[in-house]
Amino acid sequence: MFALSDQPITEHPLLRDYTHDEAGALAVFEGRVRVKNQGRSVTQLEYEGAEALAQNEFVRIEKEALDRFDIVEVRCVHRVGLLKIGDVAVWIGVLAGHRGPAFDACRYIIDELKKRLPIWKKEYYTDGDSGWINAP
Repeated sequence: MFALSDQPITEHPLLRDYTHDEAGALAVFEGRVRVKNQGRSVTQLEYEGAEALAQNEFVRIEKEALDRFDIVEVRCVHRVGLLKIGDVAVWIGVLAGHRGPAFDACRYIIDELKKRLPIWKKEYYTDGDSGWINAP
């Protein structure tokens, strides 16, 4: 399951009914907006994404994770729009039989999302400047 959302990400709805008889572990990663990046003070972030392209690429990443790690299921939501400091920008949950594969798959998925999904981040700074980060 993957979605782009312009609404705040809250964990509880994502965890509702997120169980599986074979899963003894759930690893969760939350990427949050922080106040500093590369020595600059940040006031907010803005994300844009191409939903259909992101969905298609996530399906590939999810399949890779399912093939590579002994996991049962993956859920992921990434925010778009304006986010303030402390907001959750991305949430990933991985169900697995054991904690090792759950943690390993969670790390793999976030690393691949950052590299491959068509989601762009703009930072706004306290000095009034702003700029897109790693935009093509």
